[in-house]
Amino acid sequence: MAHGFQKTLPADLGAPPFVEVWKKRAYMVCGVFLVIAAILAILDYAAGQNPWDHVLRAWLLGVMVTFGFSVGGLALLMVQYCSGGKWGLLLRRPLEAMSRTLPLVFLYWIVIALAMPKLYMWANHGLVDRAFRLGQITSWQVEAIDHAINFKRPMLNPTMFVAVSGMCFAIWWLYMWKLNSWAMQREADSPQSTPYWIRKFENWSGPGIVVYSVTMTAAAIYWVMSLDPTWFSTVYGLLFLVGQGYAVLALSIITAISLSKGEPFKTILRQTEQHDLGKLTFAFVMLNIYLAFGQFLIIWSGNLPEEINWYLDRIRGHWGIIITLDFIFHWVIPFTLLLSRDIKRNKKRLTRVCQFMIFAVAFNQFWLIEPNFKDAARNLHFSWGILEYAAVPTAMIAFWVAYFCLQLRRRPLVQVNDPHLKEILEPEHAHA
Repeated sequence: MAHGFQKTLPADLGAPPFVEVWKKRAYMVCGVFLVIAAILAILDYAAGQNPWDHVLRAWLLGVMVTFGFSVGGLALLMVQYCSGGKWGLLLRRPLEAMSRTLPLVFLYWIVIALAMPKLYMWANHGLVDRAFRLGQITSWQVEAIDHAINFKRPMLNPTMFVAVSGMCFAIWWLYMWKLNSWAMQREADSPQSTPYWIRKFENWSGPGIVVYSVTMTAAAIYWVMSLDPTWFSTVYGLLFLVGQGYAVLALSIITAISLSKGEPFKTILRQTEQHDLGKLTFAFVMLNIYLAFGQFLIIWSGNLPEEINWYLDRIRGHWGIIITLDFIFHWVIPFTLLLSRDIKRNKKRLTRVCQFMIFAVAFNQFWLIEPNFKDAARNLHFSWGILEYAAVPTAMIAFWVAYFCLQLRRRPLVQVNDPHLKEILEPEHAHA
């Protein structure tokens, strides 16, 4: 067993200079993919299609991915405050920076609110009429959609869409502001006050996790599930909740490992904590497939006309290829790779797995969003417009990453009065 002296933190605890390089690269990626998105829109228009259709759908995908990073980061921050543990010392500052990107996500969402009549049938019955004229839906489907819209009108209407979404953003902003401001107050306070701050964060974060679950479910229902007004699922919000933990942990691990190329993370990121984070990510992979397959199994075995069509829209017409790839990308590959102890302890390999997981999240969002539109349901077909699902979200995520890097540089990366700091600075014990 190898022993060594306790490590010491460097004098400068700020983000290393290469974080600024990340930000510039993110801006460059954003610019390149914006140009690609514009070219695809021109090609789609030249092919006789309305380019705004897929641009707005792709924009919604970008909103959901960045929303998951921002609000999911806030939720995982609250989970850490309630659970404790050394991993919180590593991820607290990155998670705080993720939560502070909420204003950018709100600006992204405003586009969805303005484009409501072009995305949601309940906001524009002309979408139903057009789908019927084009033969994309039958008369009985029109009746089913009309019935669902009329029954859900007290909830599915533009006023409630804006009001509920605005209330959710206000609640998330309140928690983001409180946790981030208290974090700096705790940093400036004396070490003797640490127990007081721990209790304060726990008392605020415990109910906050419940509030997050409710508000995030409301957002998922309004922004995605209501694209098909006939669809309902009691586990829908929970699927998004677990998916956010899946994506946020992957991004957090990428951030922590990348930051370990310089100080102070080079000192505090030990292989032990890296391995623990890999195991926690593996747990989310398992929970994610458990919920998704559980919903599918219950609905498929029930075989009820008002439920089964949602899956038929996503299986038939070559969509079976996408759902098969989604299963492989979202579960089989991460599950298989994260079973390996060596991969979880290897920085480069674990980073690659987490990068692939983020791609899998975006791919899954594509499978959830696109078949809601009647021109795509049971009809997976190529068009220049469908490639917007790659270009537009990539540009949005790249711009979000640049803003995240900006937030990451605004605070020291290590909380020096954390009770776990002494333990995490101890040398690791290597067994031969």
